[in-house]
Amino acid sequence: MAATAEDLTDLLSDAGVVETDRLAELLHVTKGELALATGLSRDAVSKRARAASPKTQQRLRDTIDIINRAVPWAGSTARAFAWFRSQPLPSFGDKTAEDLLKEGRAQAVKDYLSRIADGGYA
Repeated sequence: MAATAEDLTDLLSDAGVVETDRLAELLHVTKGELALATGLSRDAVSKRARAASPKTQQRLRDTIDIINRAVPWAGSTARAFAWFRSQPLPSFGDKTAEDLLKEGRAQAVKDYLSRIADGGYA
């Protein structure tokens, strides 16, 4: 199943919170692996109160947004997630999108992907 930005609503609860169970399922990872990939604690993705916190939700939304931006050229959600986790980005000293997200630089990754989408150079 390839996720696109429109599919984000499928990951939201009725209260508008990213459901970590569904996100982990979509990415074919455990909650522990989701926590590791997003730089969050296991509790932040496992415990309901922590998962609903603004910081956790922002990190999860950034993760989804970055992956969604990569899906069109990666070909699938799984490939986009693999890119997110492992592809070194020369513009950022060979850090991965995952590394940058963990550093709080998600917007830099989004801007980078927007430049590429517009036909710019990395």
